Amino acid sequence: MSLKLKALTKSIWVYHLSTGSCNNCDIEILDLLTPRFDVERFGIILVGSIRHADAILVTGALNLKTIPRVKAIYDQAPKPCVIIAIGACSCGQGIFAKGYNTPEPVDSLLPVNIYIPGCPPKPEAMILGIVKLIQKLRGKK
Repeated sequence: MSLKLKALTKSIWVYHLSTGSCNNCDIEILDLLTPRFDVERFGIILVGSIRHADAILVTGALNLKTIPRVKAIYDQAPKPCVIIAIGACSCGQGIFAKGYNTPEPVDSLLPVNIYIPGCPPKPEAMILGIVKLIQKLRGKK
């Protein structure tokens, strides 16, 4: 395991990328950061710049306007970068599947490491997904 991936298991700095979601996933992510769920105990912190991020958290379905912007943001991210897809829209386009404005799912553009489905997923499900991601990065099953 590379030193960078091992460091990711201790403290993951996350950049939140909303690609046109309905904001329900975003509200649940904010709830995840409150003292009730306290995801910071796992070392997870939201950062405002992609250049400081270890992971990209994607919410919403990709549409024609966001695809080039998502590519540009991913190119600016330091590598290796972990991609987390949260919500039904980012996991499989949800209700926007086969829409004229949403031609591609997120995993066709970005190498998604973990999917956290739900509409919207509850904070408990997000914590479980984060724990599984950390185990995956450490090489455990």
